This record gives sequence, structure tokens and C-alpha cells, in this order.
Amino acid sequence: MSAIETRLRAAGMSEPAAASRALLFDRVEAALGERGIDAVHRIHVPGRVEVLGKHTDYAGGRSLLTAMERGFCVASAPRNDGIVRLIDVGRVDETALAFDDSAAAAATPHWAIYPAAVVRRLVRDFGPPLSGADIAFISDIPPSSGLSSSSSLLIATFEALRIANDLDARDAFKQTLHGVLEVAAYVGSVETGRPFRGFSSEAGVGVAGGSQDHTAIFASEPGRLCRFGFAPVRAEGSVALPGDVTFVIGVSGVVAQKSGGAREAYNRAAALSAAILDAWRAETGRNDATLFAAVASSDDAPSRVRAAIHARAAAGGSDSLPGSSLFAAEALEARLDQFVDESLVLIPKAFNALAAGDLATFGSAVDASQRGAERGLSNQVPETMALARSARPLGAYAASAFGAGFGGSVWAL
Repeated sequence: MSAIETRLRAAGMSEPAAASRALLFDRVEAALGERGIDAVHRIHVPGRVEVLGKHTDYAGGRSLLTAMERGFCVASAPRNDGIVRLIDVGRVDETALAFDDSAAAAATPHWAIYPAAVVRRLVRDFGPPLSGADIAFISDIPPSSGLSSSSSLLIATFEALRIANDLDARDAFKQTLHGVLEVAAYVGSVETGRPFRGFSSEAGVGVAGGSQDHTAIFASEPGRLCRFGFAPVRAEGSVALPGDVTFVIGVSGVVAQKSGGAREAYNRAAALSAAILDAWRAETGRNDATLFAAVASSDDAPSRVRAAIHARAAAGGSDSLPGSSLFAAEALEARLDQFVDESLVLIPKAFNALAAGDLATFGSAVDASQRGAERGLSNQVPETMALARSARPLGAYAASAFGAGFGGSVWAL
């Protein structure tokens, strides 16, 4: 058994997965070697499975998450200049970015928008000067499948540059990012372009998301499902997955790139939650930071939020958002119901059911979550709905679509 296999198994990975990772690491190290570079660091960045938590994170809600064994295998070596060379071994493609834009590629491939967001943000938050790196990577996550391949690539770039520049030793890093959950939240802000603590906003990749994917990738636990809340990220415990079950992933075949064609639809779901919060603030005079803070502020808060939606609609379309988007009260109400059920009812129910070994109750909570996505988010396509519905009669304890939606994948337990 190789040293890499030993390390991965010690971290909780299964024997077959660790062996397959070792072969992928051989390929990325060989890619650097072909360019006369010796690999110095090796990083594995997993994809993630959103068990529950559909469009909840950016609104401060809850998610139930786990990392998966597939992911990105990365070999990297620091450079003495500011060039970040990225070698996609799977696509047989490469590009160069630069901290000072002096030697960046004239035209970067589409997949490089995620590494480029990291380069822009790091040089602004922690430099200059910053040292570049040669980064070779390969992934066995199907792209644009809802398994967080884009966030994994962003994290892979961040981690390689974090190590190359010993960012953890810098005062700005130590004073702002206290622990793994805050690192995950910061990297989430790199992707979305949102500000984080003392770091102001940046372009990001154009998605109004949160930090669910990044938190799952950084902070999941072997053999367990972890419950998190967001904005800010907070750990709410973990529960063991029964040893005789496993997740089976069905990729729908419908591509949903958050940075591509599905971005507008994805951002609409985020805009709906923002519009609900705006109505609540206007009607109550409160200044709750997130929709979750609003609906969790009292036992009757969800009904009061619903009343605020209708009051603002009756006042003359004050549910207008930047960009002149107008949402009917019915759309806002459906989004509110989905968010409240997912965050306050279904995730606690599913979590407690797993803790009690009650897979039947867990399955019923997941079924309700899937129905809520179809009604309240309108982010399901016929392929994901068919996969989720076919899994249960075939013997799955639970099954659900997950991720941004508008394509992607379904998990079955």
C-alpha cells in the first residue's frame, strides 16, 4: 500500500477509493514531471452530497451534508514568481493566471473562472507579493452534475496557493479566519464575491450562493452526516450513518452549470428569499440579517412573515428587487414554505430519525423535502424527479435530488 493510500484510509476513506486516488495522484505527479517539476504537495478535495438543505445556506438556514470519496487529486509545487499554472490532466488542457496579470493567458478556458476568482481575491486580501504555483489536477466527479465539482476546483486552487504562500502564518489570515468553518465561509465568499469580515466584496463567479458546498468539503466527518447552519457557519452536530447502507448517486444527464445557463434560474431562488426578508424588515422594522433569523425569531414568526408578504404586496408591489424583478405574493409564499419546512422541520426530523435508527421516518422527511423543492423552488426537471421517484420502489430508504437544481443528480440511500 502506498503512503498516499495509507494517509487517505487513516482519514476515513474506504480501501477501494484510496487505491483509486493513488492512481489518480500518479497521473497528476506525472503531468508535473513531464514539465520538469517535482511535486511538493498533494491535496485531495472531495465532492459533496447535500443530503438535505435545498437552497437554504445563503439565507442562513440549515443543511445535512457529507463529503463523497470521489474528488480532485492535486499535485502542486510553489513557484518563484506570481504565475499560477493550472494543468487539467483529465481534459488535457492548461492555462496560466497571474497575481499581477502580467503573464496570464490571453484567453482562459471556461473552467478557469473558478481558479481566477481565487487568484483575484487572494492577491487583494493577502498580497502582494504572493508566490504562484504549478498545479496539476484530475477529477472523477462528473462535471456540472450537482456534486460540487466547481467548488471543489476552487478549493483545490485555494489550498495549493494557501500552502505555497504559508497563508496560515500571516496576520491577516490568523486574525480573520479562526478555524475550519471560518475558512470554509471565506472560500464561499470567494466564489460568490460577497464580503467576509474585513474583506470587501469581489467579482466572484456571478452566483448568489452560500458556503454549503465549501463547508461540506472542509468539515465533513467519516461515516457521519453533519448538520450545519449558515450565515454565519455553525456546526449543529453529526449523526452516524448506519453501517449497512450507502449513498448511490444517479446523474440525471441534464447539465446545470451555476456559472452558465442555469445561473439566472439559480439566482432567482436566492432573490426570492431576499425579497421575503425585505418584506419582513419593512413591515416589522426589525433588521434580521437572514431569512432564517427572521423565521426563527419566535414561534409565530413564520406566520408573521407570511402576513408581511401579503401586506407589502397589497401596498403596491413593494416586493420589487434590484434589477426590476417582480415576484408575485404566491411565489414568495411558496418559497417561504419550502425554506421553513426544510430548515425548521425536515432537517431536525431527519437528523433525529437517523440518531434513533429510524430509516422509515428519515425517508418520509426526505420525501417531503423533495416535494417542497418541486413546489416551492421549481428547480426540478423531469429527469431528477423521475430518478427520485423510481428509487423508493426499488428499495431505497430515501432518495432526493440535490444541489442547485435545474439538472444535476439524485442520491438514493
